[in-house]
Amino acid sequence: MDLALIGITCESDHTGSTTWLHDSYYRAVEKVGGTPILLPPLYPGPAMERLLPVLDGLLLSGGGDVDPCYFGEEPLPNTGLITPDRDLFEITLTRRALAKGIPIFGICRGMQVLNIAAGGDIYQDLALSGEVSRVKHCQSAPRWHPTHEIIIRSESLTADILESRQIRVNSFHHQILRKLTPGLKATAWARDGVIEAVEGTGQGFVLGVQFHPESMCCRQPVFLNLFEALNRAAVQRRLSDVDETVAKIIQGKPAAQVE
Repeated sequence: MDLALIGITCESDHTGSTTWLHDSYYRAVEKVGGTPILLPPLYPGPAMERLLPVLDGLLLSGGGDVDPCYFGEEPLPNTGLITPDRDLFEITLTRRALAKGIPIFGICRGMQVLNIAAGGDIYQDLALSGEVSRVKHCQSAPRWHPTHEIIIRSESLTADILESRQIRVNSFHHQILRKLTPGLKATAWARDGVIEAVEGTGQGFVLGVQFHPESMCCRQPVFLNLFEALNRAAVQRRLSDVDETVAKIIQGKPAAQVE
């Protein structure tokens, strides 16, 4: 079986001096048969451009808050630490990946980055949504423990992958999606109306969740399905690229035209 190369974005501190990733992300990718590649926050340029043809899939990991300048706002008092290098890298990389049709899966912050990169925005803090939340979205429980229920739209990719229309998930966030870009649609909600999952409206694999499946799949294997879906889409893309390259060779295209 062809092993898909899945790029996973890493966390960094607000000074840009330290980069890391919780092992649960790459272990989940590895467990479903993918080959994880850890991506530090590179500056846009040649190095990033060389990455794109290599990646079969992209996993946008969780982390801190996104700089509100990317959706036209000033930082508000409840906005947390900002990581400028990571924001620039992930938003640029996501836009390029969307343009190239690379399968994308965003987790927590990653779902928010996906929406922002495509032209949507977020509430900088849950309290700003104008609704009184009836759900605790930053839990006081182990990361593997699901603490609140979400409702999943039937006939959606999210429902197919998780094999359910209702499921309990964990929660570690204070920022939430607000305006969705036209390229995304909401497919799951918490009981208080907070968007918990999105997927692309086009043909490619684009998926985001507000919870952290990488922390739950060790005890609830159904959440590993999300990583299997990403890997499956990435393998399909890899194989289609191989078919296209072979076709070009058969047609006698010059080597320079065969990526």
